[in-house]
Amino acid sequence: MQPALIKRSIVLAGRKTSVSLEDDFWDGLKAIARGSKMTLSNVIFDIDVRRTNTNLSSAIRIFVLQHFRSKLPENSTDRVDAGDEMTPLHHRVSVATGEPTNY
Repeated sequence: MQPALIKRSIVLAGRKTSVSLEDDFWDGLKAIARGSKMTLSNVIFDIDVRRTNTNLSSAIRIFVLQHFRSKLPENSTDRVDAGDEMTPLHHRVSVATGEPTNY
């Protein structure tokens, strides 16, 4: 199931605009703002003025992804390298019950 894009209205530098983001990216953006002790509007404004050749929604996704990637240890064993295959989620097994999960 694809995550739903949710359109959210925001005001940037006195102008109204909207961004379409999945809840996970929106939640990540709010967490970054809290951790930076900035308002959500200020974080989005900073992303807006720095973006090049992309729409604001895409720029926000890239910002959130890069932020959380930067928090991973350089030699993390949980990292998937290019060319590595990932186990599909529907084939994972719950540790507690031994039953397949769909998350």
